[in-house]
Amino acid sequence: MEMKELKTKSEILEAFSLMKQLRTHLDEKTYLELVLDAQEKDRYKMFALFDGGELAAVTGFKPMITLYYGRFVWVCDLVTDVRKRSNGYGAKLLAYVQEWAKRNQYESVALSSGLQRTDAHRFYEDKMDYDKVSYVFKKSLK
Repeated sequence: MEMKELKTKSEILEAFSLMKQLRTHLDEKTYLELVLDAQEKDRYKMFALFDGGELAAVTGFKPMITLYYGRFVWVCDLVTDVRKRSNGYGAKLLAYVQEWAKRNQYESVALSSGLQRTDAHRFYEDKMDYDKVSYVFKKSLK
């Protein structure tokens, strides 16, 4: 297995079909614009896990500082190819994010997960030992 940071437009676009499984509302153009903008302005990082040269899973995260969490890493996106789930790829990616956070002196890793994603919640709580600490609220301004 190989872990690779996705930095170039072509590398980022290579992950679109997989990210689309999680972010179904995005088209390729909007996806690329958002990733590049987030990398430039928000320190967003994208990593992919390849197995046998095939893209198996991808994550996007950003280091942050807030009064609530202190210095932490926010996992914005984490998805394993639907055809490759239950093979430990998500756990490897999330463990990588945790190690990245430790190496860079961040205190914790946090994420949100849609209410309907009960399998993901079990994964975070039971397999990855994450605590459910809050609800996330959103108001659209459009």
